[in-house]
Amino acid sequence: MKDKVWFITGCSTGFGRELAKEVLEAGYKAVITARKTADIEDIANEYKDTSIALTLDVTKAGDIEKAVADAVKHFGKIDVLVNSAGIGYFGAIEESEDDEVRRMFEINFWGLANVTKAILPIMRKQRSGHILNVASIGGLVGFPAVGFYNATKFAVDGYSDALSKEVAPLGIKVTVICPSGFRTDWAGRSANNSKIVIDDYKATAETNKNTIRGYSGNQPGDPVRAAKAIVKAVETENPPLHLLLGVAALKGGRNKLEVLKKDFDAWAEVTEGADFPKGQ
Repeated sequence: MKDKVWFITGCSTGFGRELAKEVLEAGYKAVITARKTADIEDIANEYKDTSIALTLDVTKAGDIEKAVADAVKHFGKIDVLVNSAGIGYFGAIEESEDDEVRRMFEINFWGLANVTKAILPIMRKQRSGHILNVASIGGLVGFPAVGFYNATKFAVDGYSDALSKEVAPLGIKVTVICPSGFRTDWAGRSANNSKIVIDDYKATAETNKNTIRGYSGNQPGDPVRAAKAIVKAVETENPPLHLLLGVAALKGGRNKLEVLKKDFDAWAEVTEGADFPKGQ
C-alpha cells in the first residue's frame, strides 16, 4: 500500500470524484470530502480500509476545521491536498450579478485558500507535502461570458505562484491544474446563468455561452485520464507548477504566451523608458 494520504475537496462530481477513485484504486489513502457525504458513500464503502468520507462545505470555517482535524485523527497526516471544489457562472461582465459573483469567489478562491491555510501547518511540521489547486485554462486566458469565473481562476493562479515560492524551502510543492473542456458538470448544472441579458453582448458573451453550454457532455476531455495525469504529477520528483490538461488547454496556453511576447516586444522601449534614467 502506498504511504501518502490525500485530502480531496469537491468529490461529489467531476475531477474530485474521478481523482478520489483513481487515488484509492492506486493504493493510496484518501480523505474524500463533499457537502453531502451521501454523494460519496459509494466510494468510501468500496475502499473502507483506506478512505474516510467527511462533510466539507469549503465556504464554512467550521467545516474546514473539523474536516482537517478528523482527517489527521484518522490517518495521522496529510501529504497531498487537492482543492477541487468549484463552480461556474455565465454572464458578460456587465450582466453579472454581484451575489452570484461573490458566491463563486467564496467557493473557487476563498474556499481553496482557507482549506490550504488549515492544512499548511501540518505540511510545515512534516517538512513535506504537495498542494494541487484546480484552476482552469480560464485562469490563464480570458473568455467572453465567463469573465468573473476567469477572475476567480486567475486569482488561484497568482495565489499558487506566490505560495510555491513561500513553501518550496519547507519541502512543500505546489501545482496548478489548468484543464480545458472536460466531461464534468461544470458547463451543466454546476454553473448558473446571469438573469440579466444585454443585447449588445449577443455576438460575444451570448455566443460563447451557448457554445460552451451546447457541448456540455461532449467535451473532448476525459476526467478519468485527467485523474491519472494528476496522480502522475504527484508521483514525479519534479512536478510542474502548471499542469495543463487537454489539447485545447495547451493550444490556449501557447497562444497566450505568443500574445504576451508580441506585446512585450512591441512596447519594450516604452516599458523601459518608464524608469528613471540610470544614475538618477
